Amino acid sequence: MLNELFRNRERLFWLLNSLGWGGYTGAAYLGALAHEKPDTFVAVNVAAGVLGFLFSIPMRYAYGRLWKRKPWQIASGVVLISYVTAAIWRWIHNVLYFEWVKRGWQPEHTLDYIDGVMGSFYIMLCWSGLYFGIKYYQELQQQTEQTLKATAAAHQAQLMALRYQLNPHFLFNTLNAISTLILDRENATANLSVTRLSDFLRYSLDNDPMKRVTLRQELEALDLYLEIEKVRFGERLNVEREIETLALDGLVPSLILQPLIENAVKYAVTPREEGGNIMIAAKVHQGALMITVADDGPGLGNGSSQHKSSGVGLKNTRERLKQLYGEQQALTLAPNAPRGLVITINLPYETREDEGGRA
Repeated sequence: MLNELFRNRERLFWLLNSLGWGGYTGAAYLGALAHEKPDTFVAVNVAAGVLGFLFSIPMRYAYGRLWKRKPWQIASGVVLISYVTAAIWRWIHNVLYFEWVKRGWQPEHTLDYIDGVMGSFYIMLCWSGLYFGIKYYQELQQQTEQTLKATAAAHQAQLMALRYQLNPHFLFNTLNAISTLILDRENATANLSVTRLSDFLRYSLDNDPMKRVTLRQELEALDLYLEIEKVRFGERLNVEREIETLALDGLVPSLILQPLIENAVKYAVTPREEGGNIMIAAKVHQGALMITVADDGPGLGNGSSQHKSSGVGLKNTRERLKQLYGEQQALTLAPNAPRGLVITINLPYETREDEGGRA
């Protein structure tokens, strides 16, 4: 029940804001009764409570604009907004007090209209502190939920990756290629292929899908997979790379590229006698790590099945990225020139040093 309430931010704000100002009005009313104040004094305090409720609404929207700014900007903004609001609130309160309780009495000095502003300022600061505290708690809860969802999605992605890596078709083709090498007495190549297959499967089974690795490590793991495929396709499989040195230190989810490469091999290399070409590129641009996998297969046009049939790998990759990075990521598909498909992944550029700083 409480979790559902905290998830609905709009409903929670109106509920807590109403309770808070209702409590303020109730306390003022009881104080007036305890000190035997006239009814007009009670009316002034009730009006002040209603005004405080109304003034807190624009404060909320102003704080919403401050939320993503630097701490010193937030602190300065909170103090300024709280004081200005408190001054206006106190001015109206005193005007009502002079009119209703003192029956039209006029003070000698204009500053008398904001007499008691520091008390009102303290109340507005308390309201602001509660607002930011609750909002921070909500953000923390949301991040916790996203982490839990990311964990579940990553485990599912690991199972799907294992399904790709261990499916009978993949193993049959690889073992068949190794068997052919043995029959042709190319024992050294066959032994190397078995070693690469073993290394790749061990990496797939042992690696935690929630663990992020550097792009350099991800490419090293990808080399194991590509060397296995090289046994099957030989010179028909041509892989090129354009990797910026800075990009190699960027952190990426482990085994994020293998389904994309497998997709390219399936559609750009396997069906063509002359084979195909795959380009892997990565660079850092404006604080983002951009990775592209391009092939010269059938692409998206001409009723091609590449886009439709590669849905499982791409869908799981999309879901992992979404759960791990939220709106700070993007995976896009576009036609390659002159033919083929380009898959682009955009992630925040983070390194091991950044990860250590957050810890």
